[in-house]
Amino acid sequence: MPTFAADHLADWSRRLLQGLGVPAEEAQVVAEVLVEANLVGHDSHGVLRLPQYADYLRHGHIRPGAPFEIVRETPASAVVDGHMNFGHVTMTRATGIAVAKARGAGVAAVLVRGCHHIGRLGTYVSRAARQGLAAWLAVNSPGGRCVAPWGGIDRRMGTNPIAFAVPTRTDPLVLDMTTSVAAEGKVRVLHQQGRPAPPDWLLDHSGQPTTRTADFYADPPGALRPLGGSVGYKGFGLSVMLDLLCGALSGQGALRPDLTPGHNGVSLVVWDIRAFVPMEFFFEQVDQLSEWIKSSRPVPDGGEILLPGEIEMRTAATRRQKGIPIPEGTWTLLSALSRDVGIELPAESEEK
Repeated sequence: MPTFAADHLADWSRRLLQGLGVPAEEAQVVAEVLVEANLVGHDSHGVLRLPQYADYLRHGHIRPGAPFEIVRETPASAVVDGHMNFGHVTMTRATGIAVAKARGAGVAAVLVRGCHHIGRLGTYVSRAARQGLAAWLAVNSPGGRCVAPWGGIDRRMGTNPIAFAVPTRTDPLVLDMTTSVAAEGKVRVLHQQGRPAPPDWLLDHSGQPTTRTADFYADPPGALRPLGGSVGYKGFGLSVMLDLLCGALSGQGALRPDLTPGHNGVSLVVWDIRAFVPMEFFFEQVDQLSEWIKSSRPVPDGGEILLPGEIEMRTAATRRQKGIPIPEGTWTLLSALSRDVGIELPAESEEK
């Protein structure tokens, strides 16, 4: 499969987005967030999304250049309306506001509505953590439902992801997960690769378990299952609460069938650790917990204990050196889009 240096892929993504009518500054922000997702191995939220975004742009679902509006504000909170600009652009600014407010108040909450798909949640909480703060971020997706409720067949919920990040002496610890068994983008990756889904991921339209990703995208469509397997009611319950804390609390709305794809309600909370305990104490706690967890005997088949975010940091180190691989099916779609827009393809990496 073709492989690209991160900066080459980001530059090409920026030029492609500009070719689709996105202002240069906003195109740069989106490209950086997408390629960062590829860099850490979350290809489901990387450049694979560009054909989907192109379609949303053509249909007016994403509105580049739309204003960033602070609807209401206190010293420790804000409600923001992104007016359906790229979510990456809206959330980059919203994260900056949350960090600044947390510095002043100790803790801050920023709720966002009118926000399109924001990409990988871990990007934003990591940015806060790298500045010495802890962060929690969740998103509902009332306009993009694709998850069946526990005990049901039909699509009713969003994947409703949640992410946490805390600072360490080196790279942040980052947990980034969906409340469905997998992100929709991971199904999209498998579909473009022609590979089956794991047996516990999908239901077809009749409610039967399926590994065929085509069943998920069929008309009528199948659905993703809630996180948790035999205890999927836990993932479903978490999803319901996040829908309310993100959708209802932001004013975006929860579970609204009238919305076009991509509408998100976002809830972001940031803590300035130094307002609660000394940073050195917090770092000592991180170190002690990490050491204690990793002191467990690994499972006999050669397993390894990895902390949240550790595999992403390893993947990023490898891909910075060897480049970012793009599956053939994905690259076929991206190449076609690039030709349609009239943008030259990036040069492939020489390092393999």
